[in-house]
Amino acid sequence: MVVLRSLNLYTVLLLSLAILSQVSQSLHFELHSGRTKCISEDIKSNSMTVGKYTVVNPNEAHPSPQSHKISIRVTSSYGNTYHHAEDVQTGEFAFTAVEAGDYMACFTAVDHKPEVTLSIDFDWRTGVQSKTWSSVAKKSQVDIMEFDVKRLIETVNSIHEEMFYLREREEEMQNLNRATNSQMAWLSFFSLFVCLGVAGMQFLHLKTFFEKKKVI
Repeated sequence: MVVLRSLNLYTVLLLSLAILSQVSQSLHFELHSGRTKCISEDIKSNSMTVGKYTVVNPNEAHPSPQSHKISIRVTSSYGNTYHHAEDVQTGEFAFTAVEAGDYMACFTAVDHKPEVTLSIDFDWRTGVQSKTWSSVAKKSQVDIMEFDVKRLIETVNSIHEEMFYLREREEEMQNLNRATNSQMAWLSFFSLFVCLGVAGMQFLHLKTFFEKKKVI
């Protein structure tokens, strides 16, 4: 019963995430000259991820100034580089994550005097969100229905993968809990043994003391 309730909770959570995945994940932030700002994303292994970044032109009527350029590096939690670009104003990346964990996208603005503030638009999508389904949708009603079916199938597959991933994490947590409980049990027995030993030594010491004083 507990397992069923847990799986139902996971299902509701994943369905909510699938619905929310239709919302844009675009970020907008500011970056000062010579400074670095990093954004992290938790990605599971074998997941597709795509990203697009653009330095906003402060004056659309003219080309972007040379001061409005950035360097970007996307790395995994193991330090492996998946994307790197120097002195760019816009770009994109796409890769399949080999390692599970936190991936970091670090933006560095070129050093410029006087200091300027850059506005950056960054869109980072992972899993089902990374599928550019809109580019394959057609205008006819039949094609739109086919597009919706494919999107739902992709969402279901993503939920299925997430459920297996959460099950693995749950098993890891259960193993960790069992190991921790076992260690705490041994620690409790050891503490009890130490307390009984100290109490026994105190009893013998008091008995010897009172015998010397001829109290007993």
